[in-house]
Amino acid sequence: MALTKEIVIDQITITENGIVLYREATRIMEDGNQISQTYHRYSLVPESDLTDVPANVVAICNVAWTPEIIQTYKDLQNVTN
Repeated sequence: MALTKEIVIDQITITENGIVLYREATRIMEDGNQISQTYHRYSLVPESDLTDVPANVVAICNVAWTPEIIQTYKDLQNVTN
């Protein structure tokens, strides 16, 4: 009976204002069969520090965060502050 743990990004979503949401699933496996799963959710706003963010999420951020999206996000923050 071998127990293993795997961590995967199983969901990435981009909102209309450029916020990137992603979900990390931690799966406990026993002999190839999943016996447990937990989730951790994260959100990144345009121009967030991407240090220690998984590479596939960084790639999505780099595509989604166009100069226009970044400026729109900044403008929205100025309105709400």
